Amino acid sequence: MNGGDGGDVAAAPAGPPPPLEWKFSQVFGERTAGEEVQEVDIISAIEFDKTGDHLATGDRGGRVVLFERTDTKEHIGSRRELERMDYPVSRHPEFRYKTEFQSHEPEFDYLKSLEIEEKINKIRWCQSPNGALFLLSTNDKTIKFWKVQEKKVKKLSDMTIDPPRAVGNGSVASSSVSSSPKQCLANGGNADRSFNCLSNDLSFPPGGISSLRLPVVVTSNETSLVARCRRVYAHAHDYHINSISNNSDGETFISADDLRINLWNLEISNQSFNIVDVKPTNMEDLTEVITSAEFHPTHCNTLAYSSSKGSIRLIDLRQSALCDSHSKLFEEQEAPGSRSFFTEIIASISDIKFSKDGRYILSRDYMTLKLWDINMDSGPVSTFQVHEYLRPKLCDLYENDSIFDKFECCLSGDGLRVATGSYSNLFRVFGCAAGTTEATTLEASKNPMRRQVQTPLRPSRSLSSSITRVVRRGSESPGVDANGNSFDFTTKLLHLAWHPTENSIACAAANSLYMYYA
Repeated sequence: MNGGDGGDVAAAPAGPPPPLEWKFSQVFGERTAGEEVQEVDIISAIEFDKTGDHLATGDRGGRVVLFERTDTKEHIGSRRELERMDYPVSRHPEFRYKTEFQSHEPEFDYLKSLEIEEKINKIRWCQSPNGALFLLSTNDKTIKFWKVQEKKVKKLSDMTIDPPRAVGNGSVASSSVSSSPKQCLANGGNADRSFNCLSNDLSFPPGGISSLRLPVVVTSNETSLVARCRRVYAHAHDYHINSISNNSDGETFISADDLRINLWNLEISNQSFNIVDVKPTNMEDLTEVITSAEFHPTHCNTLAYSSSKGSIRLIDLRQSALCDSHSKLFEEQEAPGSRSFFTEIIASISDIKFSKDGRYILSRDYMTLKLWDINMDSGPVSTFQVHEYLRPKLCDLYENDSIFDKFECCLSGDGLRVATGSYSNLFRVFGCAAGTTEATTLEASKNPMRRQVQTPLRPSRSLSSSITRVVRRGSESPGVDANGNSFDFTTKLLHLAWHPTENSIACAAANSLYMYYA
């Protein structure tokens, strides 16, 4: 801006963005009070495509359900045109049910006497070059490549054949055949070709027939969505698949289990390349397993994988065929004297996500969210406390196996915020811009702000090697929410996804899909 004397005055530095005000958008599969949830209906995977116009969910019954954005199609035009019409650019996002299909069925491994669940572990969208939708889905053992596209409906229709017309391989000379008795010869032959029976088994009624009606296939203008499995990638994992991730080259993807990561070509289903193998010669020497893996969003040679020891390894596929060494290692040093029986369990990373530009990696362990800069491997740049209030209850959580729950995490498209789930169907949104104190607790219900804790949240800072790291806490009341209700460890929000370009979150609470916007 210009001052009165014509000199330039430096603009004040912009502060952190204000906290978002989240609002309920939609719910699919909402439960009524007292309704029992079927195990097969519980949502186990959520994923937006790159455009954000389509959303896919998978459930424990092996089904994949697709939703499509509807509010953007109703008003197509540039931002300038929308402003000229005084039409709000930021609208209430609306999705509708598109289609669903059975992706996986329960199987039985007879060699290992092991049941293989149909539960969908992960869904990943692939590039869509011709308007059709392509996606990968996996259960514990088998990955499938699906193509979903609209096809014109073909219907069976009756067509009336005029009497003198020839039909098929036989010919109908006249429908008004003579009713005078004539002897039929073998094979329907007759001397004067005027007959009322074609064979010993088939004859026209007396008086003939007025017309012949044959069914024909007619292509209508109606369309329906058809899901077709194009490839099945099987028999490549001895352990349960925990991750699949598409490469930015659009041709390859990885699949990861506890001990190995395999590289696949989308067009080749009978061969994969083992690129990471952490299986020791003696299984008694096993100290850590792979928990999650993801390709870099733009560098097709780079991927990251996390471990049960709380570390993240960045590997470069150009270095060697078998990437048994990493290019970078990200891990936080353990504080002296803080080790306990649960230290390694709660350090295990359940999910990692790259930011859209690939500069940062977000990781989720049982207690915290951590944001890592891939150019700084000395420690996380930010740590967000999610379950610190549960630390006194770790023994109970170990007894009921809740300590092994695997919560997912996600980043906003602009990289300014991160989110993850918690118990009592709660999820938390944290701001990660410099100077922000945003830490919002929301409930997966039609009133997401119902459990919001109205207390000022100040980030605690610690200086180390001249790098400022931020630790931000969510609501850390000892087992109770703002309304005095105790947390319910049987209802947990494990799966959620952030829209790639907007502040919109989809999350799963049992069999219900909730969507929120800000």
